[in-house]
Amino acid sequence: MHHRPHPRRTAAAALALVSAGALLLTGCSAGGQEKTAKDAGEVARDKLPKAQRSAGVLRIGSDLNYTPVDFRGADGKPAGLDPDIAEALGKVLNVRIEIVDTPFDKLIPNLHAKQYDVVMSALSDIRQRREGVDDTGRQIHPGVDFVDYFIAGSSITVPKGNPKGIHTLDDLCGRVVAVQQGTTQDEIIGRQVTACSRAGKPLTVHKFDTDAKALAEVASGVSAAGLNDFPVAAYAAKTTDNGNRFEVTGAQSKSNPYGIAVRKDDTALRDSLSKAVDQLIRSGEYDKILSKWNVSAGAAQNAVVNGGI
Repeated sequence: MHHRPHPRRTAAAALALVSAGALLLTGCSAGGQEKTAKDAGEVARDKLPKAQRSAGVLRIGSDLNYTPVDFRGADGKPAGLDPDIAEALGKVLNVRIEIVDTPFDKLIPNLHAKQYDVVMSALSDIRQRREGVDDTGRQIHPGVDFVDYFIAGSSITVPKGNPKGIHTLDDLCGRVVAVQQGTTQDEIIGRQVTACSRAGKPLTVHKFDTDAKALAEVASGVSAAGLNDFPVAAYAAKTTDNGNRFEVTGAQSKSNPYGIAVRKDDTALRDSLSKAVDQLIRSGEYDKILSKWNVSAGAAQNAVVNGGI
């Protein structure tokens, strides 16, 4: 589910958007593909540190409050894009996955406190997080490394039928917009507030501690629109009131990578996860998971370490 301490997402020109089909190996026999995938899996398992290998478990910090990326299913168990990818990575690495539900702003601090091994929670790979600094350059934590695995831009969500005719960020001027605080969307809308003020049409922003609350205000009509990660916006439009409550309007902005955050001294674990992500992509399992959640447009070509901007 953050150029302030916790923007959830930011630009990643380093990653190319490609169709999942193009990720599959071509020009070799099925046996050759299987061997390549097996080799990648073996490399990933070989690199897995003894701590995780001996325990037989990889502990992952995640804020389970960001449907459809990270949430709790009807049975109360972790569900969504991230938990599904995590489970698939666990099979590659031959370890059990344990997800530790953690408030978003505590994810990186608790990673450094070693309450879990990694963070996987729609967490954007941005320079401030990698360096452990805030917007002013002040050091706030030791920094992290990222294994990037998915790309998600920001989308505008409006009531079904788009009654206000909103298609761009400039169309939000003079209106009320709802966002989750501390997210990249919060940052984007902050810049738009300045632009709207200069245009003489002030933009009012209502900030909430969860994306669900922000969407509820759009549904009620108090806010003319919400700004969300593409997967969240697309899921809300498709599923809320059987697809009759919201729609996504305009083009995505700021394509950016979600990354698995790892402590900087855990280089072996970082490299093991990078190889495991590559194996998922090569095997086709990655594409199946993205298709399940209708987010194939966010497919990454391969795992990239620290590929965000």
